[in-house]
Amino acid sequence: MSTSPTRPTYSSLIDFAPDWIIPPGETIAEALAERGWSQAEFAERIGSSIKQVNQLKQGLAPITQATAEKLEVVLGSTARFWGALELQYRVQLSRRKVLAALESETGWLKELPLAHMKKFGWIKAHSSKTEQVLDCLKFFAVLDVNSWRSKYSTPVAAYRAAPKLTRNPVAVSTWLRQCERKSVEVFCDTYSESKFKAALNDIRNLTKERSPDVFLPKLTALCARAGVAVVLEPAPPGCPVSGATKWLSSDKALIMLSVRGKTDDKLWFTFFHEAGHILLHGKSLTFLDILGEDGLDPIREDEANVFARNRLIPLNEYERLVGTSLTYSANRVAAFATKIGVSPGVVVGRLQHDKRLPLNYLNNLKVSYRWTP
Repeated sequence: MSTSPTRPTYSSLIDFAPDWIIPPGETIAEALAERGWSQAEFAERIGSSIKQVNQLKQGLAPITQATAEKLEVVLGSTARFWGALELQYRVQLSRRKVLAALESETGWLKELPLAHMKKFGWIKAHSSKTEQVLDCLKFFAVLDVNSWRSKYSTPVAAYRAAPKLTRNPVAVSTWLRQCERKSVEVFCDTYSESKFKAALNDIRNLTKERSPDVFLPKLTALCARAGVAVVLEPAPPGCPVSGATKWLSSDKALIMLSVRGKTDDKLWFTFFHEAGHILLHGKSLTFLDILGEDGLDPIREDEANVFARNRLIPLNEYERLVGTSLTYSANRVAAFATKIGVSPGVVVGRLQHDKRLPLNYLNNLKVSYRWTP
C-alpha cells in the first residue's frame, strides 16, 4: 500500500497548501506505471521527445496549456485538472522561496500583540514562525516588514491622539488595522448627515438594551443606512483607546469602539463622542480617544464630550435632576433613566463623572461587558 499523501482533485486545489511539494510529473509517472507504458512509448503517444517527457516528470518543464490538452487526451482527467496541478506546484515552489526569505524576519513577531491577535481570531496560529510572519503580513496587507514599519509602526501620527496613546504604537496600529479590516464587511449607504442625526435618536433608545446581541446588530444597521460603519473590536494590551473616528472616503465614515471601559455608560458615551466628531468636525480630521483624556485638540474633544453628554441626557433634564437633591438612590436614578429613555448605567456614569456620586456607588445599575473569543 502506498504511503504517499493522497493527491487532491481539482475542486480541492484552490485552497490546497500542503507543507510538501510533489511535481505534477509524479502523477504522470504513476499513470504510466498503471498503464505499463515506458517513457519512450508515452513520448510517442504525446508527440514529444523522451528528454521532454523526463523534464516534465521531474518538474523541470512546466505543463503548458497545450501540454495539458495532450495529457487530457492521452492520460484522461481534464486539461483544467492538469493545469491546476501545475499551478499549485509552482505556487508552492514560490511559497517555499517566500518563507525562506522570511526566516530573518521572525523576530518581528515579538513586537506584535500576537497572543491577542490569535485569541480573537484576527490571524491564524501557526507552528512555523515563518508561516506566522507571512500571516501577519497578510493581516497588515504589506509585502515585507520594512513596508510595515513605514506604514504601521507609527500610524497614530495620522490621528489627533493624546501622548498616552503612543506609548505602544504597535498595539494601537494593530487594533486600528483590525477595525479597518472589519469595516470592509460593513456595507453602507452614501453618508447623509441628516440620516445620521435621525439615527442617533433611535440609537439613544438602544442604551436600554442590556444585551450586545440585541443592540449591536441594530446599532450597526442604523448607522450603515446613514453611511457610517461601526466596528467593535477588543483592544490588545498596550492599546488604551476607547474609540476612534476616521473617514474612509467622502461617502463613508468609520466609528471604532473597543469597549475599553467595559460598562454600558462608557460604551455609549464613547459612541456618541465619536458621533460628535463626525457631525461637528468635518471629514479631514481623524481622532483617537482614551477615556478621561483630551487628545491633542482639547477644544474639539470638549465639543465632542458636550455633544455626547447632552445627546444622552438632555441638559434641562439633567439640571432638574441635580438641582432637586444631593442624594441619589438606586430607585430615583432608575426612575429618572426610565423617564428620559436611557439606561440607568448612563445616568450613574454621568453623576460619577460630575462627582455627584462616588465612583463605587450604584455600579450595580451599570451593565458590564466581557469580550469572549
